[in-house]
Amino acid sequence: MDLTFSEEQDELRKVVRSFLAKHSDEAQVRRLAADQVGHDPAVWRRMAGELGLQGLAVPEKYGGSGFGYVDLGVVFEEAGRALLCGPYFSTVALAAEALLRCDDESARTDLLPGIASGDTVATLALTEEDGRWDERGIRLTARETPYGWRLTGAKTYVPDGHVADLLLVAARTPSGVSLFAVDATDAPGLTRTPLPTLDQTRKQTALEFADTPARLLGAEGAAWPGLERTLATASVLLATEQVGGAAAALDAAVEYAKIREQYGRPIGSFQGIKHKCADMLMEIESARSAAYGGLWALDADDETEIAVAAALAQTFCSEAFTKVAGDNIQVHGGIGFTWEHPAHLYFKRAKSCEVLLGTPSYHRELLAARLGI
Repeated sequence: MDLTFSEEQDELRKVVRSFLAKHSDEAQVRRLAADQVGHDPAVWRRMAGELGLQGLAVPEKYGGSGFGYVDLGVVFEEAGRALLCGPYFSTVALAAEALLRCDDESARTDLLPGIASGDTVATLALTEEDGRWDERGIRLTARETPYGWRLTGAKTYVPDGHVADLLLVAARTPSGVSLFAVDATDAPGLTRTPLPTLDQTRKQTALEFADTPARLLGAEGAAWPGLERTLATASVLLATEQVGGAAAALDAAVEYAKIREQYGRPIGSFQGIKHKCADMLMEIESARSAAYGGLWALDADDETEIAVAAALAQTFCSEAFTKVAGDNIQVHGGIGFTWEHPAHLYFKRAKSCEVLLGTPSYHRELLAARLGI
C-alpha cells in the first residue's frame, strides 16, 4: 500500500487551499457564523461548478468525478484549516455516503447527481434527544399507509438540517431500522428549528415529523449496516478535518511566538513556549497518522480495518484538536482569551467536533469492542 500523496493530490490541496483563502477567511467565517443560513450559496455553487468538490468521491455514473477517499480527505483537511462554513460535511460525508451505502440503485440514480452538482444540500438525521449514535438510539417511527410511508417523531443535533433540501432519516419500522428520504423543501408535517450551539460555524437543527411523507430507501429494516459504515467513513473524514484545524492553530501559535516580545526577546525563545509548541506538533503529527491511516483503509475497502481505523482516528484526533486549540490560546496569552481573537473560533470548532459523532470515550468503547478487548 502506497501511503504517500500523489502529485495530483498535492495539486488538489494547493487549489483548495487557495480557493478557501479567498472565500473562507476570518472575516467571512465570522459573517457566516452570525448568519442564520450559515453559508454562502454562491461559494457553494462555485465549489461544485469550478472545483467539483461535492461530487469528488461520487462515482461518475451518478454525476461525480469518481475519486477516492484519500482525495476527499485532502479537501476535508483544508476545509478544517479554513473553518469552512457550509453544509459540506453534512452533504458529502453523511448524506452522499449514506446513499452510496444504501442498497437502492434507484435512489442513488435519482438523488446523487443533485448532490454532485451542488444543486442539492443534504444531511443525515440520525441522533435524537439523547444524542446517541448507535442503533438503539433510533426511536423515531415510520409506518406504511395506503399512500406511502409516514414518519412521526423528532431528530435533533442534525448538521445543517435547517437548509437541507434532502433529509435522509433513520427511523424504526416493525422490521427494524430503515432509511427514508424526505424532500425538505415542501414536506408536510415537517418543522425545522435551528439550535443555539457553541460553534456557530457549523449549524445544527432540531427536526419534528408529524405524519410526514417519506420514501423508503432500500429494504425495510436493513439500513443499519449501511449507516454504521457511513458513520465510520464520516468519522475518518471528520478526523481529517480536525487535523487541518489543529495545524492552523499551531501555525498561528508559532507565528505569534516569533513576533511577540517580552523582556526584549521573542516569547518563542523561552523554553516554556518552545516545549508547548513542540508538544502541539507531536499531537498533530500523531493525529495526522491516525486520520491518514483511516483514509487509506477506506480506499482499501477492508471492512474490519475501516471499523478499527475510524474509531482510532476519531478518538485521537478529537482530543488532539481540542488540546492544540487550547494551547494556542495559552501561547497567545491575554489577547488569546478575548472573544475577538480567531483562536476562539478554532477552540469552539474543536469542542463541537469532539462530540459531533460521539465522544472520545464512546469511540474508545467502539475500538475496544472491535479489537475484542
